[in-house]
Amino acid sequence: MPREQPREQPPAWRVAIVEDEPIARLGLRRMVEAAPGATLVGEATSGPEAVRLLRETQPDIVCLQELKAPEERFPELQLKRAGYGAVWHGQSRWNGVAILGRGVPPVEIRRGLPGDRTDIQSRYVEAAVKGVVVASLYAPNGNPQPGPKFDYKLAWFKRLRAHAAKFIKQEIPVVLAGDYNVAPTPFDIYPTRSWDKDALIQPKSRAAFASLVDQGWLDAVRELHRKGFRARRLIDGFPEWKRAGLPVAAGEEVNGNGTRSARRS
Repeated sequence: MPREQPREQPPAWRVAIVEDEPIARLGLRRMVEAAPGATLVGEATSGPEAVRLLRETQPDIVCLQELKAPEERFPELQLKRAGYGAVWHGQSRWNGVAILGRGVPPVEIRRGLPGDRTDIQSRYVEAAVKGVVVASLYAPNGNPQPGPKFDYKLAWFKRLRAHAAKFIKQEIPVVLAGDYNVAPTPFDIYPTRSWDKDALIQPKSRAAFASLVDQGWLDAVRELHRKGFRARRLIDGFPEWKRAGLPVAAGEEVNGNGTRSARRS
């Protein structure tokens, strides 16, 4: 199905932020504030606060990444009391993804990307929720590069593209939401040399993300900032980050933690 033509006015949308890192939360907040039609409805810094936020704001669908909890520690009961069903793919210490649905439990379609039976990392879960196929994903970071972690990142993206291509031929609404661990263009990170070797800005990483979008997907962030979004430095007040030379920016933080790709029905 082809992309829709750009609307004259952006649609209204409500955003809640759940993030425990203050600098990342600040970056997300500023990106939301700059997005046409967006309203920030609340923020949370922990699991209990997130459940409270769900009760207050009542989003229909929620995608979570980097759970860092095994299957048995996922707070299914607390979420159920808040009115949400869930499917999740957990893992101790690292990774972990989940999808929540308000009032209607998501129907799991698959967990894990096809194409590599040896991959045990919990980075992808897919479900049907209220007539929409939703995937919550957490792409590999890929550092240090070059090396096996970067090779895994590129191979993972290749598997994601192969799987996502199947959706393009189907007449159903699909959303691929999550942390892509890529700064797709120079507009998504302020000019810096300190991250020249980082996996998130390598040409191969950017090409992998671009080839996914080129299948026919709509990049939700780029749709809201069609003329380009130059990331703003947010490290004032965080001198320890400045000393470390970290490129902390609004655009970068959303690329790392917000929804990047979505395809409209």
